[in-house]
Amino acid sequence: MTTTTASPHISGDRWDARAWWLLIVLCGVVLLDGLDISMVGVALPSIGRDLDISTSSLQWVVSGYVLGYGGLLLLGGRAADLLGRRRVLLIGLVAFAAASLVGGLVDDGTLLVASRFLKGASAAFTAPAALSIITTTFAEGHARNKALGIFTACGASGYSLGLVLGGLLTEVGWRWAFIVPVPIALALFAAARRFVPTPPEQAQQAKVGYDIGGAVTVTGSMLLLVATIVEAPKVGWDSPRTLLSFIGVALLLSAFVTIENRVKHPLVRLGILRSSSLVRANLAAMAVVGSYFGFQFIVTIYLQSVLGWSPLDTALALLPAGVFVAFGAPRMAPLIERFGTGTAIAASLVAFLAGYVLFFGVGAAPSYWFAILPTVLLAGVGFAIGFPALNIQATSGVADSEQGLASGLVNTSFQVGGAIVTAVVSAAITSGDGAVPELSALDNGVVVIIVAASLGLVTALAGSVAWWRARLALATD
Repeated sequence: MTTTTASPHISGDRWDARAWWLLIVLCGVVLLDGLDISMVGVALPSIGRDLDISTSSLQWVVSGYVLGYGGLLLLGGRAADLLGRRRVLLIGLVAFAAASLVGGLVDDGTLLVASRFLKGASAAFTAPAALSIITTTFAEGHARNKALGIFTACGASGYSLGLVLGGLLTEVGWRWAFIVPVPIALALFAAARRFVPTPPEQAQQAKVGYDIGGAVTVTGSMLLLVATIVEAPKVGWDSPRTLLSFIGVALLLSAFVTIENRVKHPLVRLGILRSSSLVRANLAAMAVVGSYFGFQFIVTIYLQSVLGWSPLDTALALLPAGVFVAFGAPRMAPLIERFGTGTAIAASLVAFLAGYVLFFGVGAAPSYWFAILPTVLLAGVGFAIGFPALNIQATSGVADSEQGLASGLVNTSFQVGGAIVTAVVSAAITSGDGAVPELSALDNGVVVIIVAASLGLVTALAGSVAWWRARLALATD
């Protein structure tokens, strides 16, 4: 099959069929990622019963994916820059389909976790490749902002759809939650071969030497960091194992920085971190996703363990947030362009904070419509405004040759932030006897996510102030 040839940046409001088909394929990739994560999460109790996996080990069905995804994102993002974004996307989709099929067929818990790690590793290459293809195809400004808004909405839609679909498929059999993504990934592979172009400059980039030492040290540090954070609530934050693991992370990162400062063609050009807007976007990304993942962890335990709701009821309770993002995110571009990304990110964190504060002290017999739904809707508002703005700010002003790196950085921040805050929340609400947490313990978890969102708000406000100062300075010149 012939592939499309590269074209200059797409700009303006009116896009041709080629541009729309490209965007549809890339949105399908992020929709598949969200779909897979939430479908498997709903199926966990059934998986545990069928494969005789203990509750403590069952978490690794989710954590294995997070480990592969968060640990390899920087490598995946830079690989897209150096090896070719289209090539990395295609290989990642095939690997994703293969890992999904294996996960649906195995009868051993260890093999299931291994398949989840491989699937997360595959997504660590497809996600930054898809995002960087958008940022290098659509011109910076209105066209890119509009494309990223649609891209964000599809990710949220996939996650929301997966919650409901996972509940329905689990009623038939949990293996379907693994098998259904296989034909979707293969269909996306076929579509990507036709509609994703190969930029000619990547033939030159492929001749650049590879930084093996940097790849090994940064990947090792990210894998060890995510694994340590996931395990810390169980083994203890002050245990020798946790402390030694954090020391190992620091040593690997130190070795990585040393290597990157010396090699001719570094895996990660450290100078990219001199961009204050990029750094603020990544810090805010950690706060946004970390606080929301922590909230979702709390509300899932609250609804199912305290109130006795079914997984499907829980999914439907959270669905309005995803619906709001699906309809709201694609329409955020004009707002972001008018008020700046920093202001938009700050507004999103205000919405998150308001929702978390409302949820504090929710009680044992709440009304869904008045006690839970407002927080869910405010979270939807936060995501609809914040996610496009975060992706825009994290990739703006970055050269095309480093868009994969910038995309990998912001996706890593999403994953590491989610892992850190969820781990702290887990430690705050659970006790050693494994009993259902008391409402007061759940409130402790809500305090953690309020603090996380507040720290993100401070970071976002700094960016907003800088943007408005620059805007005023231009107006007065």
